[in-house]
Amino acid sequence: MTICGRRLLIVEDEPILRITIADALRKEGWDVDVAEDGVKAMALFERHLHDLVLTDLLMPKMDGMEVLRRVKALQPDTTVVLITAHGTVDSAVEAMRQGAADFIAKPFSMVQLLLRLNNVCNFRLLKEQNIRLQEQLEKRFSFGNIVGKSKKMREVFELIRVVADSEANVLVQGESGTGKELVASAIHFNSPRKAKAYIRVSCASLPESLIESELFGYEKGAFTGANERHLGRFEAASGGTLFLDEIGELPLSFQVKLLRVLQERQIERLGSHKPINVDVRIVSASLRPLEEDIAASKFREDLFFRINTVAIHLPTLRERREDIPVLAQVFLEEFAKERAKVIEGFTDSVLECFDAYAWPGNVRELRNVVERAVLFCRGPRITADELPGPVRGAGSLPRREAAPRVVTLQEAVEQAEIEAIRSALSSTEGRRSEAAEKLGVSRKTLWEKIKNYSILSDD
Repeated sequence: MTICGRRLLIVEDEPILRITIADALRKEGWDVDVAEDGVKAMALFERHLHDLVLTDLLMPKMDGMEVLRRVKALQPDTTVVLITAHGTVDSAVEAMRQGAADFIAKPFSMVQLLLRLNNVCNFRLLKEQNIRLQEQLEKRFSFGNIVGKSKKMREVFELIRVVADSEANVLVQGESGTGKELVASAIHFNSPRKAKAYIRVSCASLPESLIESELFGYEKGAFTGANERHLGRFEAASGGTLFLDEIGELPLSFQVKLLRVLQERQIERLGSHKPINVDVRIVSASLRPLEEDIAASKFREDLFFRINTVAIHLPTLRERREDIPVLAQVFLEEFAKERAKVIEGFTDSVLECFDAYAWPGNVRELRNVVERAVLFCRGPRITADELPGPVRGAGSLPRREAAPRVVTLQEAVEQAEIEAIRSALSSTEGRRSEAAEKLGVSRKTLWEKIKNYSILSDD
């Protein structure tokens, strides 16, 4: 049996039933107290604050309804289950409206009672787990997870605090690896919508043919293969926040549909003409200024104004170098703990390399560099020897001489793909849809390779 805690209070005026229940529950591992009426029960409860109270509804001196009210007033988290006689079920239902977890009608078997108590305890356990999960999410996506002490980052933190309490749509812009998704998460989990859904959509990874069905959903039979109704991301996020990452990658043909949804706050699933109301807050992100896409007729200006009620620009790591040692130390502690290593910090030469390096991959790249260094570190501090060549070479120390290494065929293929992707992105000014066409691959394939290789559009 799953128990809610250790201590249980039985309140029952029938001696035989009281003793029988107490014996059965003690065998199940409970610490049991008993009381023959509500007055004695409350005297015991005030001393011990039991985890669960099992009380008869009809008793002399103080009935079960009053016991319920007083227990909940003293300790709202205590689980209360009522025992009812025939003809008092209506009263038991009213008690549940006032906070009772369940009721069981007489006569009942001990097997029935144990099963019902097991059910309410499992429900309480699930509720507590959900609360802990929510607390973990709030902690994970708190401002503390976005590290920075520079003036630019303090300005970002202040913007997040202001917009989190509002319903304004937010556009987060910044280079790859600057933390746009962390900002979107922080906005949601510090907002009044934090108890509702937070749904992330990578617009660059969705094939153009599936964008509408993924975002708006579809009815059974809407197209070949639609064997059942599918709720889109907008419906899934209703009441919460929808994060549209890389929104600049949405094709123009869909942008006008998205604009209509944001204006009317209604969607229509594919295969249906019935409008569905959606209450969704939109947070969008783009790694390049959308104003450039507007000028190039690649992004609708009216949609830009709709999603850009508040703009947050994330500085590059190059623009906030004073944050690099702080971030590096946070990552060091995280990865050292994961690998059960004791590493005090970085040598001065490592910090010099960090300060001199350009960090084209921003915070994400710094995180990867520190993770690699922790993996290879064998001493009490990370030295320049544990850094990748480009980062080590940026410092004042000369590069270590190394024997020539034969490049594997796989490495050669990967390097060729990286160069081809960078060339295509450069020729299309970072527009991935056009770059995918030039390369002869799908948008989804290109997005996955960009992610795997950590390629920046402006490299």
